[in-house]
Amino acid sequence: MHVKDITMNTHLALITKTQSLIAAGDIVGAESALVELADAEGDSALMLVLEQLPAKDILAVIREYDNSKESVVNLLVSPEQFARAVVIEKQYKDLSRTHLRGMVNSVIFRSGANPVEFLTAIGDLEGGSEALADYFAERWSRVEAFARTGLFDTVEDDGEMLTETELYANAYAKPRLDEDEVADQDWMQMAFTLRYECPDLFIEMLLVLRAKARAHDMGRGEEAELEEDDGKVETGDTDRGKATPAALDADEESAI
Repeated sequence: MHVKDITMNTHLALITKTQSLIAAGDIVGAESALVELADAEGDSALMLVLEQLPAKDILAVIREYDNSKESVVNLLVSPEQFARAVVIEKQYKDLSRTHLRGMVNSVIFRSGANPVEFLTAIGDLEGGSEALADYFAERWSRVEAFARTGLFDTVEDDGEMLTETELYANAYAKPRLDEDEVADQDWMQMAFTLRYECPDLFIEMLLVLRAKARAHDMGRGEEAELEEDDGKVETGDTDRGKATPAALDADEESAI
């Protein structure tokens, strides 16, 4: 048997093992198996395996990001793979968006990464702007202020929202903040990068965010929407690797 065939069989066996561990709820074990491959065969081997894993399995690993340690998967996942994972994260029914923000920040702002490549990949997918709107959900008023004034301080904002036409007319306004002032590797830097480097996506995201805010004000918030979707599961069941949403298992084809 050729070395290439042996390597392929080894990778297929690892993919099967990883998926089995994820299905059993052992996310830590699945990540450890992937780390062992990188240690034994190098980052390029792990990247090949990640390309063959379904988005739901990559998501199961990277959404459990622990900022106390570096995750080799978070460090190596490609923009396209990450984008597919981000747009299906909502199936976890995490109303706090804690996992979404954690994994987005850890990947997009990782050392040596180009945030625009990741944001563009997310924006190119159906559901991408919605995922980004979910990321900013708890910062809606400050993101609106930023869209209007170029600052995140709501005190200077008069509360009047720009129309869609005004948003596009204002899309290429000169920044009032230096990027260093918002380099927090969190939502401020994300908003700054979106507005000044991906303005169309920023506006699309903001319009979705407004729609979500209006729905919430009308008593038609995400809680009500999620209750109607039996394919989703409570976050408590998915945190700490206890389960993956049934909707993901149904929607995502296995790589094997």
